[in-house]
Amino acid sequence: MRTIDTINQKLTAAFAPNSLNVVDESHLHDPTHPGHRPEGQTHYRVHIVADAFKGKSRIERHRMINTALAAELAGSVHALAIHASAPEEGAS
Repeated sequence: MRTIDTINQKLTAAFAPNSLNVVDESHLHDPTHPGHRPEGQTHYRVHIVADAFKGKSRIERHRMINTALAAELAGSVHALAIHASAPEEGAS
């Protein structure tokens, strides 16, 4: 399974998001950048809107996502940009 599919699957299971968009940005990084791999699948951007984030600070939201993706962050994922919001906040 591709890393992006695993990220989508885990975030959907953990947060039942109203919306979720995961983008593989690996191709945007210089080949000499630490963590770069020729096959990609190392740098991601996540936009997620979920009820689970209501009343949570930005740091709490990031920690929740980092916990859900702990295995990927300890392994193949070098960088993860997170944009997490509650439904009434809209997409950030």
